[in-house]
Amino acid sequence: MSPQAAFWIATVIFILAYALIVSEKIHKTIVALSGAALMIVLGIATQEEAFHSPELGVDWNVIFLLFSMMVIINIMRPTGIFEYIAIKSAKFARGKPFMIMVVFSVVTAVLSAFLDNVTTVILIAPVTLFICEALELDVVPYLITEALASNIGGTATLIGDPPNIMIASKASLDFMAFLNNLAPVVVIIVIVYVITLKFIFGKKLTVKENLRRRVMAMDENEAIKDPVLIKKSLFVLAITMTGFVLHGMLHMEPATIALFGAATLLLISRIKEPHHILSEVEWTTLFFFIGLFIIIGGVVKVGLIGLMSVKVLELTQGNLFATSMVVMWFSAFASAFIDNIPYVATMNPLIIDMARQLWPDLQGTALLHHPDLMPLWWSLALGACLGGNGTAIGASANVIVVGMAEKMGRPISFKRFMLYGMPLMIESVIIATLYVWLRYYVLHI
Repeated sequence: MSPQAAFWIATVIFILAYALIVSEKIHKTIVALSGAALMIVLGIATQEEAFHSPELGVDWNVIFLLFSMMVIINIMRPTGIFEYIAIKSAKFARGKPFMIMVVFSVVTAVLSAFLDNVTTVILIAPVTLFICEALELDVVPYLITEALASNIGGTATLIGDPPNIMIASKASLDFMAFLNNLAPVVVIIVIVYVITLKFIFGKKLTVKENLRRRVMAMDENEAIKDPVLIKKSLFVLAITMTGFVLHGMLHMEPATIALFGAATLLLISRIKEPHHILSEVEWTTLFFFIGLFIIIGGVVKVGLIGLMSVKVLELTQGNLFATSMVVMWFSAFASAFIDNIPYVATMNPLIIDMARQLWPDLQGTALLHHPDLMPLWWSLALGACLGGNGTAIGASANVIVVGMAEKMGRPISFKRFMLYGMPLMIESVIIATLYVWLRYYVLHI
């Protein structure tokens, strides 16, 4: 097959797959697996590339991280720990629906900065469902706002969102560099986000007074069903979370740490038959990711994403501020519809090549930390991470939340997620734009 034919076939598969996912006429997992199969059968990507290539294939680190955290949560669920946390949170918010949304959103954002956003939403979703059922509230707005908060919070640090990890690796940036440059704007975005939620949901969320009083009268200690297993689970979870924070120093991938945690908890919890634990794993969500990775890998291979990125960068004609703005906004909208992991993998070498042309060192290699280049790295991180909030498939956390909601019997449509996500995403990127302009091009700090 000629390269031109491969380009157009891969593009058609990509567009058709996304159109079907948006239409929701066929289940998204079936669409993703069918698109992936076509990519391999038609020779766009080889089986070796689809299953084993770090650049083009399935990101098994993401898959096993998700799988392992799902196993840990499934072991913890019967203990009553999530009900305990839910009752405590609801009491702190005085049983008021909007305050509960604020508490859960802020907690999700903070946790996502220091864990990863996928782990955070896996932890918070069961808590949310319990308290919404107790108050007879629609859980969907809560799950959506938590997913959005997780992506905002994850933007603040190196370990909070996978694109930041990839940028840090290519640009040789450390944890403190991300914290110093991205955390300040994330704090502002979270504050504005909460205020915006007040305008969107403030008057819509109501609860019957008798239900509120009933929740306030609940004894959270009575929710605990297996205190011994809770202690074991929290011990393993603490080790796992510490491993996530230190994974760079340990030279281990997050998936390895999560898998070790899941296996350890399975072992010490003395579960005789793991069938029921494994059957509760969100398999449809995992296979959706697998199919999506292969589809995206196909369009990366034929050069579609690279072509789009290069054309956008050409528009700026060497103006570095304009380049930063285009990188941020293009990254935001691209990441809303294309998983931000392969997108950032495509953009990283483009920025490095630009640095090589504009600021070469004596050996001709790129000065990756040139002061004029740094705003481009931060613009890419902000655009890719915040842009994931635009649609239900823009970020891993969104896909997980939608999958968990479906399993709870509260499906979230692509259109409903986008109705909330896209305006809030645009709001956050506007704030990020003002921040980058003021800090790096006006104040030069």
